[in-house]
Amino acid sequence: MANNKHFRTVGIIAEYNPFHNGHAYHIKKAKELSQADFCIVVMSGDFVQRGAPAVYDKYTRTAMALSCGADLVLELPSVFATSSAEDFAAGSVALLDRLGVVGSICFGSECGDIETLIAIASVLAKEPEAYTQALRAGLKKGLTFPQARYQALVSCQILTDEQASILTSPNNILGIEYCKAMIRQKSSLLPLTISRKGSGYHDPAVTENQFSSATGIRNILKERERSALPKDFSLLQVPEPVKLMIENGYPIFPDDYSVLLNAALLRLSHSGTSFDTFADVSEELAARLSNQLPDYLPFEEKIDSLKTRQYTYTRVSRALLHIILGITSEQILSARNAGYAPYARVLGFKKASADLMGQIKKRGSIPLITKTAGAELALPENVRFMLRQDFYCSHIYQTVLQDKYRINIKNEFTQSVVIS
Repeated sequence: MANNKHFRTVGIIAEYNPFHNGHAYHIKKAKELSQADFCIVVMSGDFVQRGAPAVYDKYTRTAMALSCGADLVLELPSVFATSSAEDFAAGSVALLDRLGVVGSICFGSECGDIETLIAIASVLAKEPEAYTQALRAGLKKGLTFPQARYQALVSCQILTDEQASILTSPNNILGIEYCKAMIRQKSSLLPLTISRKGSGYHDPAVTENQFSSATGIRNILKERERSALPKDFSLLQVPEPVKLMIENGYPIFPDDYSVLLNAALLRLSHSGTSFDTFADVSEELAARLSNQLPDYLPFEEKIDSLKTRQYTYTRVSRALLHIILGITSEQILSARNAGYAPYARVLGFKKASADLMGQIKKRGSIPLITKTAGAELALPENVRFMLRQDFYCSHIYQTVLQDKYRINIKNEFTQSVVIS
């Protein structure tokens, strides 16, 4: 290991859904740009920010990352992994900051201009009164949040059209949220960015471009599952070790959760529990859900039936996922009040970087969890619900995985961390 006083560590926030060549490039460039000896990844668990199950379970995705340059993978608490971009970023930044060993965070962006991203984040972190009023007015008109924010920033002459247009690209948006979280949390972490190369974040196509999107790869996996064609994975733009894991893996898709969703909606309606108890479910969306009962649509068709100009596909998907997982608005508020990251749960690490965890234990300000047995007892009573929710979410995922493929799955209390 590098000299304890001088070794450098860069943090990456990711979902790896699934891991592909662009992710391997990101890890390599992040280490180069930060001159880091180690890379710590904060990764979503079994459910991701767009409101869906991850295509592969968190341990498989951890193994993918470790095989391609990551040194330590930590799980982002589930209440933030499936939340808005703002909470997703705040939880991830807080976790990396409290490890005590991370000097910088490196993320991809479409613009590749860190100064501009920081400047926009500084404005959004302060939320001037004129901007806040204009934002509310836009939302009342039925605009989506991104549309209302763009209009408010330009109408209040806080940003030019050109500057505000940066907020229309998904990786720019997340990058700004990371910077905003660092500003609000008064973090000493240094933000770094690299230009995203290859396909766009949501590009469904997979071509010879070596940086095809995760969306495109998921679409291929879904189509191959539906067809009777041979499972030829040669065209997938992923590193060789990952290709082998995909070939031997067990993918999961949103429609695999259709029965759970419909059962949850019926159960909650029968018990008199209001749908808007759950995170991202507004009164209007709750009413629309009630009006559709009983309506046993598949998960993705249910999203299409509920989305509107104001309620985007992703917003509705997150809302429905929160109902399945039992994640309430009150839980998210409590997790924010607990400082976003009251613990760091290890999903996997490289043997060669095992000493890195020793440094985190010495220098970090939160418990480092490597074993589930007795893990709750290491936490203050008021934050134990977060870890229990993590266990619950993964057990839901494992239940669906086992039922779909008729295989024996280790649960959160029998699964060991991944060591590469």
